[in-house]
Amino acid sequence: MNSRRNFLKRSSALAAIPSFFFSREVSAAPSPVQRRFDPRPAGWRTFEVTTRVELDPARGASQVWLPIPSTESAWQHSLESSFSSNGATRVVEDGKYGARILHARFTPAQQRPFVELTSRVRTRDRALDWSQPRTAKAADPATLAFWTQPTERIPTDGIVRSTALQATRVARGDVSKTRAIYEWVVHNTYRDPAVPGCGEGDIKAWLESGNLGGKCADQNALFVGMCRSVGIPARNLYGVRLAPSKFGYRELGGDSAKLAAAQHCRAEAYLRGYGWVAIDPADVSKVMRQETAEWIKIASNPVVAPVHKGLFGGCEGNWLAYNAASDVALPSSSGPKLGFLMYPEAENAKGRFDSYSPDDFRYRITAREISS
Repeated sequence: MNSRRNFLKRSSALAAIPSFFFSREVSAAPSPVQRRFDPRPAGWRTFEVTTRVELDPARGASQVWLPIPSTESAWQHSLESSFSSNGATRVVEDGKYGARILHARFTPAQQRPFVELTSRVRTRDRALDWSQPRTAKAADPATLAFWTQPTERIPTDGIVRSTALQATRVARGDVSKTRAIYEWVVHNTYRDPAVPGCGEGDIKAWLESGNLGGKCADQNALFVGMCRSVGIPARNLYGVRLAPSKFGYRELGGDSAKLAAAQHCRAEAYLRGYGWVAIDPADVSKVMRQETAEWIKIASNPVVAPVHKGLFGGCEGNWLAYNAASDVALPSSSGPKLGFLMYPEAENAKGRFDSYSPDDFRYRITAREISS
């Protein structure tokens, strides 16, 4: 876990890139074919997702925590979950965000300790027609106020607010401001494959570092924090990719047989008249950096352009959200709070295991599509 907490202190494999770099029309290798990315909220898909953890008994008394899909919305239904284990198990719920967690405990005498969680979810694409009138019913003001509050890793003052004010200086209205923040994150941050896992999402430290290379938990947390700092409710949804993208984008899907490194968080912003809108600058950055052999540095490139357009207001239904929880205190844990919970977590008397290393930790995640 020290590697997770301190990754910003490590030397990045990539040099920091100044903000003007992405805003210029630099040359890039042309793509021979215009790609397509066009999510549509049509039929539902049903997946059975299994997470299995097998611990080394030599580690002694241990605990495991697994996120249970807890999100209910117009684009995801979290159905039944079941589990098996040779340890003492219980289901607990985070009182602030409603995130559900499977907690398992193992004694030193337990031979081959394991816990397995199987969940069924229904998902579908999301898309917003910006040309249509705003008709969504207004949300509860207290709920919206909740999603403008700062968290330990997503503050809304200081450098975060000053960055947001600069990004939105000519924008008027919540849609225009949200679009400006989305574009700022796309053009001023970049995906750094050397960052462990999904990143840490400590946006104040990230901005102050001057090196805006990160991953989804950094880039989408920055989007959320900048939105909140100018009064726009926003949140991250923490989850995992379940299947390949039907649009052929390798980086926007997962291999259903091995999902231990397929975690991804997506962002949402609440826009008056539209409701909660899916927005994902981090996946734009991922396509720019990793979809082709050459790093694409302009969003107008034919490979990137459909994703750049589609992920402001939409996303594909090949992904599940576990929860939207921040600053998670794992029950009965002696370790620090987590910035988010979308990985299996475990610890023993010596401390927290590295959840970014599924081979050392010995966990695997698989998905099976039941119906389309």
